[in-house]
Amino acid sequence: MLFDTWGSLLRILIVGTAAYVALIIMLRASGKRTLSKMNAFDLVVTVALGSTLSSVLLSRSVPLADGVLALALLVCLQYAITWLAVRSDRVRNLVKSEPTLLVRDGTFLDRAMKSQRVTREEILAALRQQGSDDISEAACVVLETDGSISIVQSR
Repeated sequence: MLFDTWGSLLRILIVGTAAYVALIIMLRASGKRTLSKMNAFDLVVTVALGSTLSSVLLSRSVPLADGVLALALLVCLQYAITWLAVRSDRVRNLVKSEPTLLVRDGTFLDRAMKSQRVTREEILAALRQQGSDDISEAACVVLETDGSISIVQSR
């Protein structure tokens, strides 16, 4: 089936545009941090925003006002948590992890790799992405708080 009714397409256009505009306004008001990739918590909020927007767009049972309120709630909670994390060590420790050193001076740190569930192959792939294929060229390899791998080359 290509589509249900012209009315359903019109609803998606109207509700989608309104929800999108509302989300953009909320994101601009809440600042750059709301959609950052600084840590896993930020990623979860970004995915939740996308899922909520999708529900508003495609589900006739979710009124626009309910969807916009849900988006606003997620943005406000993200803002509140990050505001608190900047001001409270306890909150910061709850929502943010610390970077983990995986390689030092070309030597794999197996205990750290095992605790973070990172394989040698994943580290070597990240090294290749930076144009190298020799682990001895890495002064250090760090698993960042957002899950990305950073490599500092030896000089």
